[in-house]
Amino acid sequence: MGHSDTDADVVIAGAGPTGLMLACELRLAGVDVTVVERLVERTGESRAGGMHARTLEVLDQRGVLDRFLAAGELQPVGHFSGLYLDFDESESRHAYPLMILQSVIERLLEEWAAELGVRVRRSAPVTGIRQDAEGVTVELGTDGGGTAALRARYLVGCDGGRSTVRKLAGIGFPGTPATMTALIGDVELPDLTEEYVWVRRGPGGDYSAIAFEPGWFRVITSDYDRVAGSAEPATFEQLRESLVRLAGTDFGMRKPRWVSRFNDAARQADRYRQGRVLLAGDAAHIHFPAGGQGLNMGVQDAVNLGWKLASVVRGRAPEGLLDSYHAERHPVAERVLHNTRAQSALARPGPQTEALREVFGELLVFDDVNRHLRAMLTALDVRYPADCDHPLAGRRVPDADLKTADGATRVHELLCAGRPVLLDLRGGGASAAVAAGWADRVDVVEARSEADHWSVPVIGEVPAPAALLVRPDGHVAWAAAPDGPPGRAALRTALTTWFGPPARR
Repeated sequence: MGHSDTDADVVIAGAGPTGLMLACELRLAGVDVTVVERLVERTGESRAGGMHARTLEVLDQRGVLDRFLAAGELQPVGHFSGLYLDFDESESRHAYPLMILQSVIERLLEEWAAELGVRVRRSAPVTGIRQDAEGVTVELGTDGGGTAALRARYLVGCDGGRSTVRKLAGIGFPGTPATMTALIGDVELPDLTEEYVWVRRGPGGDYSAIAFEPGWFRVITSDYDRVAGSAEPATFEQLRESLVRLAGTDFGMRKPRWVSRFNDAARQADRYRQGRVLLAGDAAHIHFPAGGQGLNMGVQDAVNLGWKLASVVRGRAPEGLLDSYHAERHPVAERVLHNTRAQSALARPGPQTEALREVFGELLVFDDVNRHLRAMLTALDVRYPADCDHPLAGRRVPDADLKTADGATRVHELLCAGRPVLLDLRGGGASAAVAAGWADRVDVVEARSEADHWSVPVIGEVPAPAALLVRPDGHVAWAAAPDGPPGRAALRTALTTWFGPPARR
């Protein structure tokens, strides 16, 4: 594929967190990528407000987490439908949610993308798609009202819940319609003396106000008595009236930066791939933004898809590898839709729901319940299907401390290049010998684990493995128990499944 101004290996529609993360992943793997965005510039609207443990780990795996930590604020608590959850530092180095606005996340990702050589074309809405056996032609609108075309081998729609790419590709978006309306806005509240008003409930709905930066609050009000039409504009006056109705005051609300509306509609693309067109982020799934899972899920979609798409583009793996993207990520989103519907139901006003919330709150006192919900919201419990029966197989790899010949390191640091890693913790080179045919694609690291046991969310402590194969997204493709057989045949199978056939000698 050419590297001219009009051609790319992959075109990504949408320069939000999902599209930018995917672009960075593809560039790390040496793939030529162009991002097209319909907006003229970043909106600066706050939108999503945080990152959970698994997303922080993913950024740590790429060596860029410090940029995000410096721009946000860690919070020791989270919630399930406004009911508090505790977090556990033994489950992750980055157990606590990071409060950071989507606008800041997008700025930091765009800076990283620019460093990696990603091209971003703004004022370039997708208007048409034509697929053939060799690639896809993406038709774009231009500033002057004309059209332009980009030719690519693959197109990924990261263009949000109303995705044009999804519609043009003819991918279905089944689900459940909205049953309520919420308003969100960035405003000044001079009469509010608290920095955080977490969810406060009233007879008609609930409200919250959180100061993400000095003087500015992100206000959300939820109305369970009506469903707004999709074309109905959201106004400052509506937000003010809504807050007065729910809080009894508008706290002197003034100077709106932006006001928007959302609801609890929950929909999911029936397939994440249609030929050479794929979907990620909100283009693939929308839901009530309960527990702050949407942006996180989009970034994790991108990290699951990026290395697979890069392997196929570079001819290192068969095209069928792309089907594992839907197989792995569709069930993850399905479960998020399920838990956000539950949170939406728990948020409804009325005496029956209040009784249910009280019972639910009593259950949260139990560690097992807290752990289950915490792992679900943070995605630390995601386990992809795996042929290997080791307890780590399919799960995200713990960030264990290691000793190598070059000194101390940790597992996630080994993933900064975005390449698969075969980690030999027993020595002797048996695993490395099996992987010789993949030396161009897989990094082999000999090390010793500093701990005899590794802590794994949900299942607890597991003995440090003798060896393990870690995919670029940080999930374990294969592992060998310290006291079991070396499993060389299973390792060879895992290498072939995920990274293509061995190189011919």
